[in-house]
Amino acid sequence: MRNHLQFYIDGAWVEPAGSDRLEVINPATEAVAGHIALGNAEDVDKAVKAARRAFATWSLSSVADRIDLLCAIAAEYQKRLPDLADAITEEMGAPAALARGAQAPTGLGHIMGAAAILKDFKFAEDRGKNRIVKEPIGVCGLITPWNWPLNQVACKVAPALATGCTMVLKPSEVAPFSAQIFAEILHAAGVPAGVFNLINGDGPGVGVALSSHPEVDMISFTGSTRAGIEVARNAAPTVKRVAQELGGKSPNILLNDASLAANVGASVKAMMGNSGQTCSAPTRLLVPGSRMAEVAAVAGEAASAISVGDPLGNAGMGPVVSKAQFDKIQRLIEAGIDEGATLVTGGPGRPDGLDKGYFVRPTVFADVTNDMTIAREEIFGPVLSILGYDSVDEAVAIGNDTEYGLAAYVRGDDLELARAVASRLRAGQVSINGAFDMAAPFGGYKMSGNGREWGEYGFHDFLEIKAVLGYSPA
Repeated sequence: MRNHLQFYIDGAWVEPAGSDRLEVINPATEAVAGHIALGNAEDVDKAVKAARRAFATWSLSSVADRIDLLCAIAAEYQKRLPDLADAITEEMGAPAALARGAQAPTGLGHIMGAAAILKDFKFAEDRGKNRIVKEPIGVCGLITPWNWPLNQVACKVAPALATGCTMVLKPSEVAPFSAQIFAEILHAAGVPAGVFNLINGDGPGVGVALSSHPEVDMISFTGSTRAGIEVARNAAPTVKRVAQELGGKSPNILLNDASLAANVGASVKAMMGNSGQTCSAPTRLLVPGSRMAEVAAVAGEAASAISVGDPLGNAGMGPVVSKAQFDKIQRLIEAGIDEGATLVTGGPGRPDGLDKGYFVRPTVFADVTNDMTIAREEIFGPVLSILGYDSVDEAVAIGNDTEYGLAAYVRGDDLELARAVASRLRAGQVSINGAFDMAAPFGGYKMSGNGREWGEYGFHDFLEIKAVLGYSPA
């Protein structure tokens, strides 16, 4: 049983202001895995004031000192990788192999990446007589989700530290265990008091207080579009910067060529990973209409081959994170059936043999049209919608016909055609033939948010730009 009933504020573990507690549920067993304290506005104010005091000195720290600190964090992180992976499996149900092989290491990748970028990052440049300076924006509120918990924590904390900012982190109350260990790592690495602070809590209790606090200069939020809108509303009266990485309904266009069948299998695997709980997942598979039956058969076979079960065993897919998510996914699967999509495999209910835990059948729908609910709403579960197109122009039009614009995908043998299609898709990141790079900027168009994370572009939202006129007399 994990019980985390203190917050990390000003370099120490401290008692919360209130007495509210929350049970954390293991989604594979539906049993209580631990408890956290729920923070409130008083806790937020205490943490923000600590971050404000620390900003006076940390903002003036040298690049060399920041690099040394990030390297120290990376070293401590490596020591705790097994603990982090175990926590992720317990809190959000990621299979052990996924937690060890991807979920936990992504956080380390962002930390090491930030240290590498910092070595050559230009915080000042001269243009004529003027000097353009990039300065840390100040105290940052970081609000992170449960689906890739360490990835999302680290891709905010690492650039904030690298740019000289101080911060208050509110991790997801649904999956808080790995963030607790992350705070222990930063403490062990010697992060100066007040530079990093952690408060557990929910949106109404901590999220609102953090996003509306007048001494918070910037909010970086990852989560649903609905919640992101509320964060922006709460931040508006204090005119703070708001960076948002929100929902997605990403198109995956398969070109009509000899590799189609192989690309279908790869696409199903990409979509079903992490139980479909990835905001950039390729959830809408666009294929030539004339090959719909062929694609449906291949996709159904690939999805049916995915083993679902105990994340501590050898299952390829674990549960979804909570009963609320399970119920939402079931409702949307039923909507797909009711609206006339062809159910290829999967469907409502748990997989056979599983009577406990929030396990969902890997589900594939064919003959989906883009006006159906399952093609419009973000399901955030292992549910793939296959849509047909008659021409590449129609595929692009369908792909862009969404309120979201986080990611898009193109697969095919003709690289020039794939590049042309990618150039027309309205999304913040477009992947050709499965390419992936943690150094590439990640973020969305439209209702998928604003700002960018990852790599060098992840530094930008944490910096203010100052023009010093007449810096050079000549």
